[in-house]
Amino acid sequence: MNWAIDNVEQLLGIVAQHAVLAVAPTAIGLALAIPLGMILHRTRTARAVAVVASGIVFTVPSLALFVVIPSLIGTRILDPVNVVVALSLYSVALLLRSVLEALDAIDPAVLDAAEAIGTSRTRRALGTELPLAIPVLAAGARVVAVTNVSLVSVGAVIGVGGLGQLFTAGFQRNAPEQIAVGILATLALAFLIDRALGISARALTPWLRVPPVQEAERAG
Repeated sequence: MNWAIDNVEQLLGIVAQHAVLAVAPTAIGLALAIPLGMILHRTRTARAVAVVASGIVFTVPSLALFVVIPSLIGTRILDPVNVVVALSLYSVALLLRSVLEALDAIDPAVLDAAEAIGTSRTRRALGTELPLAIPVLAAGARVVAVTNVSLVSVGAVIGVGGLGQLFTAGFQRNAPEQIAVGILATLALAFLIDRALGISARALTPWLRVPPVQEAERAG
């Protein structure tokens, strides 16, 4: 891995760019998919249409979307915003299903109890449904985040691809070591982002963690 050692500053800069291009669409996707999913959850027809539409969006080739986006939003072809916008669309398409499945997984008895004590619809959605949906939603978000880490590399074909630059440059220069560094760095970045989301989900769901005392009692 001499190339990585000799070019450590360049590599760190590329990894940082790749991380931003992968994490930003995931965050945007969550911010859009959660409220949209909560709105559509109880509307059967609109929900069905949205699920079909999201499936269609995800079937569009990423490279084609990277090329089309500039003409739609007026950006330059090499603008990183194009990658963020394209991957945000993919993220919403994938996360919408996760949001709906997460809401479906909530025990109806819990929602009935919240309604019985007079909880408003908005408060029930934010204080009961959303927290209980976190485990399933987090699993979907982790899949989307790792997928985005992979798809960002495709942007290298249009000149904006984070670690994908190492693949294209490595092929052009016949430098397999550079390609290997790009692959390993991509895998490491995907692992770190996945673990960060897993830890965050665990921190947001303390009720799922059984205290040691209770574990000892169960074991006994």
